[in-house]
Amino acid sequence: MSEGLFSKKNIGLLSGPLGTNNPITIQVLGICSALAVTAQLKPAFVMALSVTVVVAAANVIISMLRNTIPNRIRIIVQLVVIAALVIIVDQFLKAFVYDVSKQLSVFVGLIITNCILMGRLEAFALANKPWPSFLDGIGNGAGYGIILIIIGFFRELLGSGSLWGYRIVPESWYIANGGFYSNNGMMILPPMALITVGVIIWIQRSRDTKLQEK
Repeated sequence: MSEGLFSKKNIGLLSGPLGTNNPITIQVLGICSALAVTAQLKPAFVMALSVTVVVAAANVIISMLRNTIPNRIRIIVQLVVIAALVIIVDQFLKAFVYDVSKQLSVFVGLIITNCILMGRLEAFALANKPWPSFLDGIGNGAGYGIILIIIGFFRELLGSGSLWGYRIVPESWYIANGGFYSNNGMMILPPMALITVGVIIWIQRSRDTKLQEK
């Protein structure tokens, strides 16, 4: 039983999106949220976790319903499932991490339009059983989340001198206090998120010859 649950194929569903099939750097999906919520590490992490929960749960639900959903209304059903899950996640964030919920603002609701979700439901959940669909959701959510966290890490550190809201760069280092350091204000602007994504893609493709165009 355990061999079937954690077969090589199933493990690949988890590991693939972390590297050679990453939804952001390879499939180029979910770029909008990567630009919008990564000025700080904490909201980037919460968004990553939220998307992972929604895509994993939606994959399982659609997979369980796949043989009963008429083809002509499958998109509507998928959107209803995603919307319901997003509302639950949004209410959870407002109840337990209200400050982060305010930072994320409308972008939690916009998870509904995240193309990673519809892509996984259409390409995988409708054709596979619940367990592989769950693993696929976790893998793609984690792959998406890793990129958001990397971007958030560098943008907050270089742009604000802090991580998770805690001061990392000592105040004595700043020029205003007689030091030598100054935050790079450009890092907290959306274009720098896109440039950071580009750098990550460049590093990934330069290290993996399979991803390089012939």
